[in-house]
Amino acid sequence: MDISSTRIVYMGTPDFAVAPLMKLLEEGYNIVGVITAPDRPAGRGKKLRYSAVKQFIQGLNQDIPVLQPTHLKDPDFLHELSDLNPDLQVVVAFRMLPETVWRIPRLGTFNLHASLLPQYRGAAPINHAIINGETETGVTTFMIDAQIDTGNILLQEKTAIGSEETAGEVHDRLMTMGAELVVKTVSRLVSADFQALSQEHLVSPTEQLKKAPKINKDFCRIEWNRPGSEVYNFIRGLSPYPAAFAYMIKPGGEQVLCKIFTSTFEDGKNAEYPGTIVSDGKNYLKVAVNDGYIQIHSIQQEGKRRMDVGDFLAGFNLSSGPVRFS
Repeated sequence: MDISSTRIVYMGTPDFAVAPLMKLLEEGYNIVGVITAPDRPAGRGKKLRYSAVKQFIQGLNQDIPVLQPTHLKDPDFLHELSDLNPDLQVVVAFRMLPETVWRIPRLGTFNLHASLLPQYRGAAPINHAIINGETETGVTTFMIDAQIDTGNILLQEKTAIGSEETAGEVHDRLMTMGAELVVKTVSRLVSADFQALSQEHLVSPTEQLKKAPKINKDFCRIEWNRPGSEVYNFIRGLSPYPAAFAYMIKPGGEQVLCKIFTSTFEDGKNAEYPGTIVSDGKNYLKVAVNDGYIQIHSIQQEGKRRMDVGDFLAGFNLSSGPVRFS
């Protein structure tokens, strides 16, 4: 079977899922349907917002059906999906699929995951890898089975994580790498030129598997009493989204939520209590940790725009008394 006759259904929602879909279309693969999240109200006006994948499809001059099921086990959706008669399903940044969905195509259903499986199974692999100080990550394609991110591996590609890279920067690189890997995986599945490898064969008896669960707001709060290198990795691992945050405590006790996007760690001894702010009020803003200082370079006060620390200090008076982060 050639690429033009292989019927592919593509499933994905956010920006990360757009690049692989675009690449498949550029290479001439036959996308017979796209499954994405339902439109959701957003903003003050509660205007319906389309997923990034749906916006991309609407910008094409092609008649590709878009299905947006609320429930993946809904009989009407399953009927519509079956009517597309897919030979293969490709999943990138979508929901967990019930067996009634992933078993439909004769060639199966595979997923693109932004880690080197079996490490960092879960919803936020890029964030957790950087938070944990990893120096290497990558992308993996694997056949979907009944568990989350546990299926047999098809292909992997590795890349280094720079010591100053943020989650956003690694995300963008893995998005491009992932698009190439998806096309390569589809090509091999269509031509039956592949050998799937059980993830169990990639785990040594002494290796600890690290997880990548979904990140909520409470997780993103900075703990200044942790080692400085961990605080630094935490900040870049959540930048630019959802962003690490802390509360700036003013002299009168007022709490101001601040998101912190970029920083550096200055190693060294200090006598300051963790969270204490050290600043000249103009050019630099440092926060004490147990083994040095975190120097903040870009920050966003709640209700305002993100800005460099110099611009932030110009509009934020630190001379009225002691100020700290908590």
